Amino acid sequence: MKKLIFIFVLLTMFSCSDYIDKPKNLIDQDVMAEVIADLMINDQAIFTYQDKNMEAGTRFVLKSHNVKPSDFTESFKYYVIKEKMNDITNNAQEILLKKDPKAEKYVKEKLKQSGNTSSFVQ
Repeated sequence: MKKLIFIFVLLTMFSCSDYIDKPKNLIDQDVMAEVIADLMINDQAIFTYQDKNMEAGTRFVLKSHNVKPSDFTESFKYYVIKEKMNDITNNAQEILLKKDPKAEKYVKEKLKQSGNTSSFVQ
């Protein structure tokens, strides 16, 4: 009887392998990288226009990619927990550098000054 209970407890423990369920409207990793790249560009506008409300820019970015804010939030949480955000942010960085080739030179100079190297620059 004790062995049966032990086996039942083990089965119930290992049957719950995922911490989070896959969202119903999960955003593809490539689209997520594009959205994050555009959000980073929008984020830089906040530094230029500090007294302005930039929420409209965020809504525009999400709307231009046909992504609902709730879907973005749920997908973001899912990818963070599944440890896939590092790949997505690296793809977003590559997208940014393709959009602005001068940025690559700036990033390399900053990394040389700080002494850090990232996998992207190597």
